[in-house]
Amino acid sequence: MGLNGSYFTTTDGSWFQPTDLARGPWDPDACHAGPPTSLMLRAAERLLPDYSPTRITVELHRPIPMAGFRLESEVIRSGRAVASVGIRVMDDERIYASAVTMQLTRLETEVTHPEVAVPLFTESVPGEFPISDTFHSLPGFVDSLEVRYDPAGSMGKGGPTTMWMRTVPILPDEEPSGYQRIGPLADCGNGISFNDHISGVTCINADLNVNLYREPVGDWFAMTAVTHGSDNGVGISDGALFDTNGAVGRSTQSLLLRETDID
Repeated sequence: MGLNGSYFTTTDGSWFQPTDLARGPWDPDACHAGPPTSLMLRAAERLLPDYSPTRITVELHRPIPMAGFRLESEVIRSGRAVASVGIRVMDDERIYASAVTMQLTRLETEVTHPEVAVPLFTESVPGEFPISDTFHSLPGFVDSLEVRYDPAGSMGKGGPTTMWMRTVPILPDEEPSGYQRIGPLADCGNGISFNDHISGVTCINADLNVNLYREPVGDWFAMTAVTHGSDNGVGISDGALFDTNGAVGRSTQSLLLRETDID
């Protein structure tokens, strides 16, 4: 499958208009949270280009509108080794999401790498994104992806899963950084490793935490994800993130688990 398009367009670098590819599965008028996360990482990199965005914590206050939004960002901590950026996704009426980054300066250092199991892209096979059912019939995030799986796993049928994903760019005619490219996948833990099908239980994240210890390279990234839930309607998704060279970090989501029926 060839990938065309981008998640957003902008004419002034401040107001961002989502394309159909940014639409999430729950609400036809709301974005999937992954692409806006990439925009927030972009803003952080532009403010502090000499620091690595080691962590971003995103609070999702309400659905991010497909009607468009602007980003406001500012440096809230500036040190020789550690800095932070605060970011808001908003319009003239309300704030839809906010984020805080932790960004560290780069320094050449020889370190020992642990032996950990990593998925191999060369052994992966093509597949479909796990969630194809939505609460609408419009084009959306699932149309922006190519997907591959570890054939020894569930192949997108739920439960602990390893999935590779490649997406369209964030903006047209702009090459995203590796940090920005992995943003959409980082927000897919609940969709990759759901334990109950969307037709029975929705699994919506209220936040996203991404830790990256090096910049991902290439355009194929993997997540090995598992979702844990309780009968009180609260859960967590935990995912290890990889590029084709090995591990790059981790993402977690706090989840609202709710019985539902989309028929």
